[in-house]
Amino acid sequence: MARPDHPILFLKAPSALIGDGDNIVYPPQTKELHYEAELAIVIKDRIRNITKAQALEHVLGFTCANDVSARDLQLLDGQWARAKSFDTFCPVGPRLVTGIDPNNLAIKCYLNGELKQSSNTTSMIFKVEELIAFIAGVMTLEPNDIILTGTPPGIGPMKVGDVVEVEIEKIGRLKNQVVAA
Repeated sequence: MARPDHPILFLKAPSALIGDGDNIVYPPQTKELHYEAELAIVIKDRIRNITKAQALEHVLGFTCANDVSARDLQLLDGQWARAKSFDTFCPVGPRLVTGIDPNNLAIKCYLNGELKQSSNTTSMIFKVEELIAFIAGVMTLEPNDIILTGTPPGIGPMKVGDVVEVEIEKIGRLKNQVVAA
């Protein structure tokens, strides 16, 4: 995908949300299930039309996320809602952290213990403040809304039995196993 001029938005169904240690279910509708390590922003209060300078005042905290994606369906549909909204496709955790600089954190993803993604949030196309302000300019953000910030290079496939771990500096390690439907 070419570098966008502005953030590309998509929504995940609330039923996609699971926590640390929960299983990611591999649905029969896809043949290409991918992991995507991402920093997650949890919103503190109701916001609309805020500036970048105000953005961090409205953050409850940060955590790890895996933006699980049915890549074949994403390419087939030409948009992302179905491919990213299956139940269990949004693992987050293990804890919510405050008082950190979200724009300078090491982020890694391991598949069965093997390092697959390794980067830093300094490399994000859009900084956390930019993302929050941009999204709040489009829609009202509510308390506990979660914003996923994008993934570094190295995304790849998962299969039944795999264990995927997303680790973000100063936050911890989110761990989930892929199971059959």
